[in-house]
Amino acid sequence: LEQLVESGGGSVQSGGSLRLSCVASGHQLQYTSFCFAWFRQAPGKEREGVAAMDSDGNISYMDFAKGRFTISHDNDANTLYLEMNSLKPEDTAMYYCAGEWGMGHYSGGYCSPTAALGELLEVWGQGTLVNVSS
Repeated sequence: LEQLVESGGGSVQSGGSLRLSCVASGHQLQYTSFCFAWFRQAPGKEREGVAAMDSDGNISYMDFAKGRFTISHDNDANTLYLEMNSLKPEDTAMYYCAGEWGMGHYSGGYCSPTAALGELLEVWGQGTLVNVSS
């Protein structure tokens, strides 16, 4: 059974940094490709995508994350990361990682942090809370 477990959230002041981690386990070893994404949901707001990447190296960010956030993946550690810099109070939210594994190549544009991708991904972590104070 595939599982994703996030960590690294916390409370920081505006302008600070955090590094979120998401450890993957339970997936079949014959799966050679993946699509992973970070989403977030602030109180009273809808879930929104943050960043996504696939095993072909395609990476995409939502506009608010460009230049401040970096998504990366360590294959050996089966861990997805989200490095967040220059944090703002509006970044306060529960952050979730989500993903899927496969055996082929993802077509261009599939693994993007959109609401549609969020509906397709079946494996989600429990979330890690990020609180940014002004």
